[in-house]
Amino acid sequence: MTAVVSSGPAVSAGPDPHPASRPPSRTGVVRKRFEIALFTAPALVLFIGFVILPVVLAAVYSFYNLPAGFRWDNLADPDRFVGFDNYVRALSTPEFQRAIGNTFLILVMSLLIQGPLAIGIALLLNRKLRGRGVFRLLIFVPYVLAEVIAGLAWKLLLQPGGGVNAMLEACGLGFLRHNWLADPDIALWTIFLILSWKYIGFAILLMLAGLQGVPDELAEAAQIDGATWWQTQRYITLPLLAPTVRIWAFLSIIGALQVFDMVWVTVAPAVRRISTETMATYMVQQGQFGGQPGYGSAIAVILFVISLIIALVYQRLALRRDLTGAITRGVQ
Repeated sequence: MTAVVSSGPAVSAGPDPHPASRPPSRTGVVRKRFEIALFTAPALVLFIGFVILPVVLAAVYSFYNLPAGFRWDNLADPDRFVGFDNYVRALSTPEFQRAIGNTFLILVMSLLIQGPLAIGIALLLNRKLRGRGVFRLLIFVPYVLAEVIAGLAWKLLLQPGGGVNAMLEACGLGFLRHNWLADPDIALWTIFLILSWKYIGFAILLMLAGLQGVPDELAEAAQIDGATWWQTQRYITLPLLAPTVRIWAFLSIIGALQVFDMVWVTVAPAVRRISTETMATYMVQQGQFGGQPGYGSAIAVILFVISLIIALVYQRLALRRDLTGAITRGVQ
């Protein structure tokens, strides 16, 4: 006889623990877009009003030969329209060419000197040292000071009878006394030293923050394998610090292209026109104080285009590897 086994009552499987993703409702989409617009509108209005609009107006003014204190009706005067003459004049003027050279000299020297110096000091301060917090504070203090205050302080110190020359005299180094900010041969290098003193604290702080992301286990493993301290820094720490270095280099490049306050405050106009003029100071001198707003606007546009091109090229070549890993696509 064959036994017949009867099946029990059917049991419902219940709701699917992993339901298929459903498209959001129309109400949810509208609400999400409204929230995005609500939170981004204030920042967008400020960005358009204080960034986009001035750039557009500067581009418009650059095509005109405008007088000082011009009015809107001057733009309707066909005799004022000069086309690209302001740009041709700027690029062919020796003073502006010298200003471009000075700006790029500060840029290159910042990368070649401030960067390695900041990395070296950061590596030392990252070790366990007594009074390490005090050293970090003293290094970062100059960056907190306003550029005008720092510039005026150094202007007083570097005068012929100022503190720097007095200190050299007291140390028996009177032969090094100099008029640091009035000699066209060394005025630009003096400005660079002041800028390095002012901004190297920020670079060191940024490098220290990057060093916090380097795992200690890697250095310990390298020491167990017999690597020296320098080998550990060269082959482990510095490669892992590279993203931080690239970010600092980008900020340093943009800052060097916009150097204005320190040069304008510390150096006299006669010396500035000879040896320390930058693109930003030349723009203000010609546009604001030279009574040539159209010409000054053309210089502003040239500075904007140069900065934009450098930023895009740097982002494409240097920052692309960092941004690629930071962006996640297709995540719901």
